Amino acid sequence: MGVPEATYDGYGAAELRDLLGVPRVALYDEVGSTLDVAHELAAGGAEAGTLVLADRQTAGRGRGGKSWSSPSGAGVWMTLLERPSDPRVLDVLSLRVGMRAAEALDPFSDEWLGVKWPNDLYIGQRRKLGGILIEARWHGDRPAWVAVGIGVNVVPPAGVEHAAGLRAGTARVEVLAALVPAVRRAAAMRGHLDKFEVWEFGNWDVASGERCISPARGVARGVNRAGELQVWTDDDCVTSHRHGSLILDEWTEGGA
Repeated sequence: MGVPEATYDGYGAAELRDLLGVPRVALYDEVGSTLDVAHELAAGGAEAGTLVLADRQTAGRGRGGKSWSSPSGAGVWMTLLERPSDPRVLDVLSLRVGMRAAEALDPFSDEWLGVKWPNDLYIGQRRKLGGILIEARWHGDRPAWVAVGIGVNVVPPAGVEHAAGLRAGTARVEVLAALVPAVRRAAAMRGHLDKFEVWEFGNWDVASGERCISPARGVARGVNRAGELQVWTDDDCVTSHRHGSLILDEWTEGGA
């Protein structure tokens, strides 16, 4: 007897593929990390738009090597494979995906939903809803492929302080139907942020105007067109930061 095919809240891989308008859904009951599976598929020639989706991850990861709790049925744990031709998009891809993800998820929340540089989704100003992790593999000076990993808590994880979930009763497949096309639109854009996107990020930004202690001491002032965090420092100058984590003064970081 063969191993039964994985299903996701009653949907099979082919049904999800048709519903989401992607070329392929690689569906698993359990994996270590959907990011790792996406890289394996990409190396084997999987086309752009391939979605890796798991009911549960045993080794989900976030930025900086942090673990990400991914229990069965509690959230959307996914990676989209894309093959951008413009390497500049990688400078700003997490911000673009964050804005479009926030826009897609906002109807499923009873509270204000926003983004935090460089890759987090928040409900309100203190409760973390999800995270985005972008991993690229290169061929020379151009990306061979990009894996866009996203974890979103549909149900708040037990025992994790300052973590958030979506509105009670939200169906994961409804979240996917909103989130996947939004992320694909973000990944299809070229170049750095335009002026409108910089302004738009300010509307989603949970940290704008807040005091920070890292990557510099001062006040967070949004981003520039290259996706760099702008900090008005205590020395009364504006500094730009591409790397590091934004740590706000007197915040307790949420997570999953």
